[in-house]
Amino acid sequence: MIKRKLVLSFPENIVTKPITYKLVKEFNLGFNILRAEITPNMEGKMLIELKGDKTQIEEAIKYLTDTGVTVQEAAKDIIIDKNLCIDCGVCTSICITQALTLDSKTHKLKFDKEKCILCELCLDSCPLSAIKVNI
Repeated sequence: MIKRKLVLSFPENIVTKPITYKLVKEFNLGFNILRAEITPNMEGKMLIELKGDKTQIEEAIKYLTDTGVTVQEAAKDIIIDKNLCIDCGVCTSICITQALTLDSKTHKLKFDKEKCILCELCLDSCPLSAIKVNI
């Protein structure tokens, strides 16, 4: 079983169709919606993490693109500049997924990329601008 984070862009003419439902029903994939901005009659975007066999994920991506959904790998990464970071922990208070935490023993900032949903709330919270997005 593998995991892939993808950004899905839905054009306005299909945004209300049950497209993601078929990822579970027809392709037997698990998925987690990490972030979504979808409004009826407007374009929608969704960041999802797919879990399943490589072949099933590839078939699902083909289905999505054939349906009119634009599919891109989630290429953004949160980068923490350890030369600037003073481990103050301000970013941990805003991190809704607890991807950013302070180690209870060392009091050093820890970042768990697997928990990160790329909401980017941490960027503005850092008083030293030590957190950046790599695109």
